[in-house]
Amino acid sequence: MVSEYKEGSWRSGPTLAAVRQTLQGSRMPSAKSSRGKRTAGKGSASRTAKRGRSRNQSREPKPPFPAQHQPKPGLEAELEPRPRYEAPDYRGSGKLNDRVALITGGDSGIGRAVAVLYAREGANVAIVYLPEEQRDAEETRAAVEAEGRNCLLVPGDVRDAQFCERAVRETIDEYGQLDVLVNNAAFQQHQESIEDVTDEQFERTFRTNIFGYFYMARAAVPHLREGSAIVNTGSITGMQGSKELLDYSATKGAIHAFTKSLAQNLVEKQIRVNCVAPGPIWTPLNVADKEPKKAAEHGKKTPMQRPGQPEEVAPAYVFFASNADSSYITGEVLALLGGETTAA
Repeated sequence: MVSEYKEGSWRSGPTLAAVRQTLQGSRMPSAKSSRGKRTAGKGSASRTAKRGRSRNQSREPKPPFPAQHQPKPGLEAELEPRPRYEAPDYRGSGKLNDRVALITGGDSGIGRAVAVLYAREGANVAIVYLPEEQRDAEETRAAVEAEGRNCLLVPGDVRDAQFCERAVRETIDEYGQLDVLVNNAAFQQHQESIEDVTDEQFERTFRTNIFGYFYMARAAVPHLREGSAIVNTGSITGMQGSKELLDYSATKGAIHAFTKSLAQNLVEKQIRVNCVAPGPIWTPLNVADKEPKKAAEHGKKTPMQRPGQPEEVAPAYVFFASNADSSYITGEVLALLGGETTAA
């Protein structure tokens, strides 16, 4: 710079390795043809045991990573090493059965990992992403379908209020309901001085990171029922600032305040609003922003000396979406900082 399953017997689906092999050997369908596609079949509770990697078998990668840079918005498919989103040790338990989730920025990074775990918990999902991220979006859809659930692709820009209304409408037209909104789309650009932040960058950052959150929430709320949830993505930068991310950190602080205010506004409707505020996570967002040498060291300064992986953050989004876990929690900002304690 982005729920619903009936209880019953489960059947095993394809592994993600097989999904990737299939994607590499087939042409990607157009954005238009991707909408409305449904998948038959159910996921398998034992699927995680069949994935080749287990956290007990493979340690999370640490920097230095290969020096690399991508033009914005960046593609996860071209990131090295690939961000981890499969969460092989996470076993679904039906926490989101019969629910529908709409996830902005759902094509890659945290958004993709959240889509996969929501599907593993029984949710159907819709993901919003920029048209140039179609390649990543297709892989996310395949990963969701590998969990036995459906994934609606909705390309567009959350800076546009009318698009946000359309994204909600298409989700409801496809699934008949909306239960969880995840605001996750983001734009960031490091600048050494405030004098380097152009009007164009300043407006794009705010329109993506806070206007888009407001637009999506405003469009979704009339359709949310009692027990629904909104989960926003904040940041450590919104807690302690960042001298080279003046505009970005300001929007993240605004997201934290928006979360608390909207939670107060919706509590009588029994709609919960919470926020996950991560530290450095290995996603395309950072490689598309930083210089190659700095990208190679991303996350090295955390106490764990590495960035978090999307699969390590995604369970927090399940927690806030699930009434079984967090029915008494609203207006909270949960910091996931890799061992840092001063900001939390």
